[in-house]
Amino acid sequence: MSRTLASNRLGVPAVVFFVLSAATPLTVVAGVVTTGFAVTGIIGLPVAFAAIGLLLALFAVGYVAMSRHITNAGAFYTYVTHGIGRPAGVSAAYMALLAYNLLQVGLYGIIGVAAAPQLDDWFGISVDWWVIALVAWAIVGILGVLRIDVNGTILAVLLLAEMAIILIYAFASLANPAGGDVSFEALEVGNLFESGAGAILVLAVLGFVGFEASVVYSEESRNPKRTIALATYISIAVVAVVYVLASWAMTVAAGPDNIVPFAQEFQNGVIFIQADEFLGATWVDIGETLFVTSVFAAMISFHNTVARYVFALGRERVLPAALGRTSPSSGAPVAASVVQSVIGLVVILVYAIFDLDPLVQLFFNLGTTGGFGVLALVALTSVAVIVFFARHPSGENTWRRVIAPVLAMILLVIVVILAIANYDILIGVASDAPERWILPGLFLVAAVIGLLWAQFLKTTRPEVYDAIGRGANAATGISVLDLSAQEDEPGQPSLR
Repeated sequence: MSRTLASNRLGVPAVVFFVLSAATPLTVVAGVVTTGFAVTGIIGLPVAFAAIGLLLALFAVGYVAMSRHITNAGAFYTYVTHGIGRPAGVSAAYMALLAYNLLQVGLYGIIGVAAAPQLDDWFGISVDWWVIALVAWAIVGILGVLRIDVNGTILAVLLLAEMAIILIYAFASLANPAGGDVSFEALEVGNLFESGAGAILVLAVLGFVGFEASVVYSEESRNPKRTIALATYISIAVVAVVYVLASWAMTVAAGPDNIVPFAQEFQNGVIFIQADEFLGATWVDIGETLFVTSVFAAMISFHNTVARYVFALGRERVLPAALGRTSPSSGAPVAASVVQSVIGLVVILVYAIFDLDPLVQLFFNLGTTGGFGVLALVALTSVAVIVFFARHPSGENTWRRVIAPVLAMILLVIVVILAIANYDILIGVASDAPERWILPGLFLVAAVIGLLWAQFLKTTRPEVYDAIGRGANAATGISVLDLSAQEDEPGQPSLR
């Protein structure tokens, strides 16, 4: 067994496919967009997607600049370690594991609910959601131990079909505007300053979750310094354009004055109702099928992301060392992938045995909470980028190491505050409901556990503590950067 991932397996297109699949474009367009219209009561989601796309592109300036100097599948964990310190890095690792696990296992709920009616309509087979979830779980588990480029090929096929149907639906809606005239009202910047705009900004952020995963595949990429940067920017741009176009098209077809009540009445069915009216039932069947494959593609992508986080932590012995090894034949992190599969199986069985709601309690609540966790990690990483380049300018210019990261940090912190303030709206509960604090509070608990574990390692296993953040070189003690020099540098905060 090896302690490194297979290198030179992924080019720019493959990484883009992994990132965009995690963003689940069709799921966002059919679900998040209509939920945003219905819950907030305002039509500014298209311009919110544009604003968040620009914000994340701003964050990516420092993020990908840092990726040129640190190559590690641990991503957030490694960046926070090198920027803020080892204790903060371990806290970020625990937060990331929680966030991506919630995102990944939550998808088992929606795929069961979405696929069951189609199986009944097409084949007359009536099965419970959890049966479908278990089938999907088994396929994802098998793919998780195969070569990463095999997964990339499957995602490419699924994603291209998914993006094609979104564009077909959008252009059909634009070609059939309500009242005969195309309205640009939903694209007006003033929509961002209405009451409730904070909620649509947060929903827009959730639609981009997955863009940050590009650096997770840096060890397996060809020419990672170029590949990761291009894949990150391309992914943000594609997602932003598709979401703006699709959400705006919905308002054009329904009419800006009618889209909110329309979404409140039909919820996730809005896009398919419009497609049925403008394109016919066959295109609806195609879209509903691709909706299921969209969720399946996201499962594959998030499974690989979580497995690589677990692998990175195992390789540095922050988690058991057995998790930090890969298969000689496939280069996949087999043990870490199997652990992720076991977690998914346990969640499916618990929700099935206790007859919990797979759509609201599994997919929506866990998925939204996982998205919030990623947002919090992005904000924390923006701080780490600033501190990292303050210590190691590394030849980067002022825009990449200071101006863009500082602006991104300020704006991201504002969005995190808005997310917490509007969490009751995000999960659709009363403002005094305990879960509106419990769910986001899980990340505070994870962060504290990470801090305590880091302190334990420092006290009882100093050799493990010293290797935190070294990535593939953890076993040799050779680091991408000299962490000990960082710690001893006069006037700088200690990584310890």
